[in-house]
Amino acid sequence: MKNLKVYEATDRMVNIIKDNYNILQAMNSFGIYLGFGDKTVDEVCHEQEVDTFTFLTVINFTVNRHNDKLDIGKVSIPTLLKYLEASHTYYIDFQLPFIRQELADSLDTNDNLARLILKLYDEYAHSVIHHMRYEEKHVFPYVRKLLSGEAPTDYDVATFSKHHGQIDQELKELKNIIIKYLPSDGLHNNKLLATLYGIYSNEEWLKLHGDVEDCIFIPAIRALEQKRRSDGVDLSLTSLATPGTKDEDCLSQREKDVIVALVQGMSNKEIADHLCISTNTVITHRRNIAKKLQIHSPAGLTIYAIVNHLVNIESLKA
Repeated sequence: MKNLKVYEATDRMVNIIKDNYNILQAMNSFGIYLGFGDKTVDEVCHEQEVDTFTFLTVINFTVNRHNDKLDIGKVSIPTLLKYLEASHTYYIDFQLPFIRQELADSLDTNDNLARLILKLYDEYAHSVIHHMRYEEKHVFPYVRKLLSGEAPTDYDVATFSKHHGQIDQELKELKNIIIKYLPSDGLHNNKLLATLYGIYSNEEWLKLHGDVEDCIFIPAIRALEQKRRSDGVDLSLTSLATPGTKDEDCLSQREKDVIVALVQGMSNKEIADHLCISTNTVITHRRNIAKKLQIHSPAGLTIYAIVNHLVNIESLKA
């Protein structure tokens, strides 16, 4: 295993950025702005009212993806809350709309297939926003109650971060469909490649955001809950495993029939009647299709059906 680079409070902030330009957004989420000259990390954090230990914990985790021997008890949860909330603002207000515009500019929006790609992106963006809004409405207030010493009893925190795997899967689906199925002429190809590169960077950022929550934020909350238990507060925080995925397998003819029916807008019951099978069998087929193709959205299945000649694009409504 290679030696890990661990930054300390006495290191110059400018040197950390030179070594790892990808931490710039993390710095912004902490509320640390440029123009700090040759000051050390501790000096910059002190001047900009950021907890130095918590900042270095996230930065070192960002660089090394490694949190062994982490002193969770020294992490400032209020600082982490500020960091996560600012990350949400950046992602929802800037990153998602920016990539959406870049994607639209790189596609021929007069083409039905291109419009389906944009629809798939919009579904992904909706999932991200829904998850982040859930955290802002339920998780963060819960943590603030813990910080204030209260003992909330009306919130089940076991659902925290359960959608990380689902969101990652939706972005992976979008990338794969663009790479495998979307044709591009010379006019749009350079823009499309640049947009795809941005989507990959976006995926890396979102993965890091989820890892900071799962590997730093949640353990810090657990430690806080344990402290509250010692004060007579009976609470618990449960982490959920992210389900695994399988490689794409060949579809059976019946599964292809189900895809065609889904693309045509049929409900499970309508598909069952059309194919003379039970509704439970339709549900089983749909589950198997999702596992084999790693495609879960209607727009994604429509694109798959078009490019694999299961349906004619002209027969579908745009």
